[in-house]
Amino acid sequence: MKILVALSRIFVGVLFIISGFIKLNDPLGFSYKLQEYFSTDVLNIPFLEPYALGISVFVVIFEVVLGVFLLIGYKPKFTVWSLLLMIVFFTFLTFYSAYFDKVKDCGCFGDALKLTPWESFTKDVVLLFFILILFFGVKHIKPLFNNLVTSVVSLASFVVCLWFGFHVLMHLPSIDFRAYKIGDNLIENMSVPENAPKAIQEYTWTFNVNGEEKEYVTDGSYPSVEGDYVGVETKVIKEGYEPSILDFSIETLEEDFTQQFLAEENLIMIVSYSLEKVEKEGLAKLKAFSDEAISKGYTVIGLSASGDETKQRIKAENNFNFDFYLCDEKALKTVVRSNPGVLELDKGTVKQKVHWNDLEDLKLSAIPIVKTEKKDDGTLFLVDGKVLNETEFEALNLKKEDMESASVLKERSEGSVLDSINKANNTHYTSFVEVELEKEQ
Repeated sequence: MKILVALSRIFVGVLFIISGFIKLNDPLGFSYKLQEYFSTDVLNIPFLEPYALGISVFVVIFEVVLGVFLLIGYKPKFTVWSLLLMIVFFTFLTFYSAYFDKVKDCGCFGDALKLTPWESFTKDVVLLFFILILFFGVKHIKPLFNNLVTSVVSLASFVVCLWFGFHVLMHLPSIDFRAYKIGDNLIENMSVPENAPKAIQEYTWTFNVNGEEKEYVTDGSYPSVEGDYVGVETKVIKEGYEPSILDFSIETLEEDFTQQFLAEENLIMIVSYSLEKVEKEGLAKLKAFSDEAISKGYTVIGLSASGDETKQRIKAENNFNFDFYLCDEKALKTVVRSNPGVLELDKGTVKQKVHWNDLEDLKLSAIPIVKTEKKDDGTLFLVDGKVLNETEFEALNLKKEDMESASVLKERSEGSVLDSINKANNTHYTSFVEVELEKEQ
């Protein structure tokens, strides 16, 4: 029993510290997961949603501290009882989530390791087994140090956890496990490779054959059955390849600009998943920053899930020189754990990412302006309905008395005659003269 307790003590303690630290690195992300559990579609306790962040911080700190307590042997009975109650609750939660297919990822290891609902439940059952060993063998859990050292280590672990949790909330996670981290290319993370495995699905077709309903299973093809079609059900046998970014976009209600902006070389992306809930102090800092970025040659855009009316109001109130585009709220919460947060991208690659508290740490370089000479092929002539370039016109050697009239066409709008000729011939004529020759008597 002593050996079992010792092994269980190490296994459970280390696992709780690792799991808790990963979530403590990103308590805001864990709070979003708790909000998902609290929603009407899952546990139906929406009144707890406003308190999700506070609950998140408490749970993850408690998880890490319990792991430390267990390893050093501080207050064994309190520690083991706390571990048991916590694992019983989470085992119920993961079973409920898996059985009713409510939450696709429990968030047990944050974004570092994604577990399916049934994998999460299995993990909790294994932990429950080892914690029960600790529960029945609690007398074998002895402190590693004397009372003073044990108390100091316990208090120190709590203080460090509290400081670290506050630090990442006021800045950004120290370790970024998401598909928007510095160095990642969003275009690549949104793409599906050509040879990526496809999902394998099973289709169960129901037909009414001679008054009796019969089922036919295929891989998707419509079965050849002499009967009346009733319905079909699909079941995923094996998941296919899924890109790490699924729902990110940069769009308006009319048009999608995602590929256009991700192709930009120097793009500043200001992210606010909700302008209604944006930190006012952070919003105030954006004006000077965005103006400086624009003056240095950056393209600046905003991204928010808020409505157009709110976007226009915020833009007017703060005199912003950039526009806000639309993106899914859940995606924006994943992009950056700050409201607002700022990213610098170069052709889709994240170069810098900061919390609004650290806006001054984002280094803006002056973008060299490449001057390109404007191509000018000169004047185009329309002589009695025939189009000639300048050389061809001069070859006619026309005199004033040969021309009844000559007029410069002022029309230069998109779709004009000159514009159409330039587009069709890849030319760059900048003026157009219509000449009407004197008619012979």
